[in-house]
Amino acid sequence: MSTFSQAASGVEKRTNARYWIVVMLFIVTSFNYGDRATLSIAGSEMSKSIGLDSIAMGYVFSAFSWAYVIGQIPGGWLLDRFGSKRVYFWSIFTWSMFTLLQGFVDIFNGFGIIVALFTLRFMVGLAESPSFPGNSRIVAAWFPAQERGTAVAIFNSAQYFATVIFAPIMGWLTHEVGWSHVFFFMGGLGIFISLLWQKMIHEPNQHPGVNKKELEYIAEGGALINMDQKNNIHRVPFPEKWAQIKQLLASRMMIGVYLGQYCINALTYFFITWFPVYLVQARGMSILKAGFIASIPAICGFVGGVLGGIISDWLMRRYGSLNMARKTPIVLGMLLSMSMVFCNYTNSEMMIIGFMSLAFFGKGIGALGWAVMADTAPKEISGLSGGLFNMFGNISGIVTPIAIGYIVGSTGSFNGALIYVGIHALVAILSYLVLVGDIKRIVLKPAGRE
Repeated sequence: MSTFSQAASGVEKRTNARYWIVVMLFIVTSFNYGDRATLSIAGSEMSKSIGLDSIAMGYVFSAFSWAYVIGQIPGGWLLDRFGSKRVYFWSIFTWSMFTLLQGFVDIFNGFGIIVALFTLRFMVGLAESPSFPGNSRIVAAWFPAQERGTAVAIFNSAQYFATVIFAPIMGWLTHEVGWSHVFFFMGGLGIFISLLWQKMIHEPNQHPGVNKKELEYIAEGGALINMDQKNNIHRVPFPEKWAQIKQLLASRMMIGVYLGQYCINALTYFFITWFPVYLVQARGMSILKAGFIASIPAICGFVGGVLGGIISDWLMRRYGSLNMARKTPIVLGMLLSMSMVFCNYTNSEMMIIGFMSLAFFGKGIGALGWAVMADTAPKEISGLSGGLFNMFGNISGIVTPIAIGYIVGSTGSFNGALIYVGIHALVAILSYLVLVGDIKRIVLKPAGRE
């Protein structure tokens, strides 16, 4: 009987529940970015009825990121304290509710509309703040190192998929039934997705669809499968948390990663805030056409995003070097992203879409910051570490929309804005080549030791 059991276990196939986990992360992240992009699609019509100029629009665009940045460290702490599943559920539900409420801002008048819109965008940002640290924690718990790049690339590429799927729908809704329906549509669907999350997401040791072979496989590959078990939830006092944060800030590797993410996010926030406005104002497209045209470069970004992860994991399996596996796609991707500057030298619609598509593709390939985060975050403060990383990265979400608003407002042109974004791609390259050094997981020193 014992021999039979051994034989049976020997032929037992390894389950692949982790693939369904990353599918759910992809769906949720698509809505995450869809809700961020609502204002960029509805913005042109809203600005006409509200009377916003480009500088005021830049500030409204930035409202999300002010809160998103402020919420990163508290969001990361909540994830480490209460676990990914519970905190993420409330995050999805709450940001969807605040998205839906934006459809009602026209009940106010004049400046009151701007205040209401800024406040609701701010609350969406605050509610979304645990999302990407949560993604990173879940990937670190579920995926071995040799699959982590692809897993991260899949959920990260959702930002492009969101544009592909939602930009045409939101453009059509704005054109046919009015801008408010964009917020009703996205908020209502998001609330449904939060309920789906509760059904689909589990810890590796508690997932009903996982067998022992899959658990052993991911654990042997470095997955932190017990991260959110009750006896592994870290309840340390804030002074000790602050000491741990200071260790991260003292790491040259992490400073380089933070700077790189700041610069890469400058491209992200140009694409999800000003890009549709650029197509309408600088290139004379209708909002309906801009919604559809914006999806073409986004498809390229999606393909590049998935490809970047596949290339990274192939390099990891082939050479066993995290440095080569992560840095190569980032550097090559950022070089391609700089091609957007060539849009300043052509009036051909076809060429503009071509250059922007190439830039999106490169941005997708190079968007491996969260894979680096999953590789380097100390196991004790995975959520907090991801929050700190995302905080630095998304300061760019405050600066970029406002800076571009001032550039466009003062020059009457988007040419300087494209150069501004292109320079950030160059700085990201230099950061990973010069500052980061060896990519490896940080081991925290015990409190009280230097």
